[in-house]
Amino acid sequence: MRKPLLVYSVMIISFGVLLVAILHFGSRLQPAILNQGAGTSVEAPASDAFQNFYSSFQQPLTILLLQIVAIIIVARVMGFLFEKINQPAVIGEMVAGILLGPSLLGILSPSAEAFLFPTEAMDILKMLSQLGVILFMFSVGLELDLPTLRRQAHAAVMVSHAGILVPFLLGAAFSLPLYRILSISNIPFSAFGLFMGIAMSITAFPVLARILEERGLSRSQIGITAIACAAVDDVTAWCILAIVIAVIKSNGMSEAFLTILLTLSFVGIMLFLIKPWAERFLGRITYGGMPSRSLLAAIFALAFISALFTEAIGIHALFGAFLAGLVMPQDANLRKHLKQNIEIFSSAFLLPLFFAYTGLRTQIGLLTGWQSWLICAGIIFVAIAGKFGGSMLAARLTGMSWYDSASMGALMNTRGLMELIALNIGYDLGILSPQIFAMMVLMALATTFMTTPLLSLFTFLKERIPSRHTSTEAT
Repeated sequence: MRKPLLVYSVMIISFGVLLVAILHFGSRLQPAILNQGAGTSVEAPASDAFQNFYSSFQQPLTILLLQIVAIIIVARVMGFLFEKINQPAVIGEMVAGILLGPSLLGILSPSAEAFLFPTEAMDILKMLSQLGVILFMFSVGLELDLPTLRRQAHAAVMVSHAGILVPFLLGAAFSLPLYRILSISNIPFSAFGLFMGIAMSITAFPVLARILEERGLSRSQIGITAIACAAVDDVTAWCILAIVIAVIKSNGMSEAFLTILLTLSFVGIMLFLIKPWAERFLGRITYGGMPSRSLLAAIFALAFISALFTEAIGIHALFGAFLAGLVMPQDANLRKHLKQNIEIFSSAFLLPLFFAYTGLRTQIGLLTGWQSWLICAGIIFVAIAGKFGGSMLAARLTGMSWYDSASMGALMNTRGLMELIALNIGYDLGILSPQIFAMMVLMALATTFMTTPLLSLFTFLKERIPSRHTSTEAT
């Protein structure tokens, strides 16, 4: 024991002595002017040292790291608190984004918000948040179980399309009185009305699936039907959104027609060429085993290439990422492994950045006066009436009981993250003004928050009322 310690001590001492000797002899090689300057060093004042320390926090990388730390901490805390009241953590993360923005932090401490989220640093945060949403949409495509959709096609198509058409029409109709009050002046009504319609029609498939899993309803009949309906709803809504974006971004009907034609061609290539190839090639490689790193890299490259193509043809990168997830092989091991890898990185790190970026754009302070809050309440009411009411009535027509139909309506009324993604697209395209953007974000929060309490209420009524009839008959 002593010998290794002695050798180590000699090694360290020798290193120190030799390094000092090298530096000493090397200093003699310096020009004379450098030697003169070396002996006249002046200690910097403490204020200068503090200023240098403060200026280091103005660098882009330092600001980004500060933003990430603050966002992740607040998102985790809020997610934990909302889980304690039996709400999905994603609602807490959505609220965390608003708390970090001008709606709270900007009111309590404008200087802190300006320091943490300076305007010049927002582009980097936006790009990172978009990357997280692209990965998220890829995982949404992965979660869709096409064989289950085929088995539940009758109820799924009926309920999901009623849950799109009714709120779409109500949203478009409600945009008539809102257009002159809240729209941006250079936006035509067709763009505003179409986007308000599709924004009212979105269902948050991933949040719905997690609510069902947490309540132990994933394998029940209503759970399977709800997941199938939400999946069909997502596919249909995003296809309609892609067409709406193509029409809005085009300079004329010929350009819009070309974009729609390219979109349909790309969808056909992905579904009828890439999907069979992926089933044969990727499915054969990964069947019964874990995918290699090279294979994972190839899959993610396919997702980003697909996203790149849809962005280039004039719709949105998210649609391409969604399609890439949809065409992945049905191998359960592969899909599970991909989802786990994406969720570890995306859900815990990148998606909170998206929530924060959305919160920074949400200015609830713009809702001044009772008229603004009345309009916001009207938007929430129309969203609930269209989605909840349309889905419930359609479910009832398929033969479900009133309690199951009401539960289906509550589940389909869940909007969550999918709504925020669509709203950010509308905001980026210049369709939504800051004021109506804030109202729609509040609508997304309200409709997502009410899902769990409504499910509990309908489950309670379903179990309670038959038991009363039974006890009466027994008496």
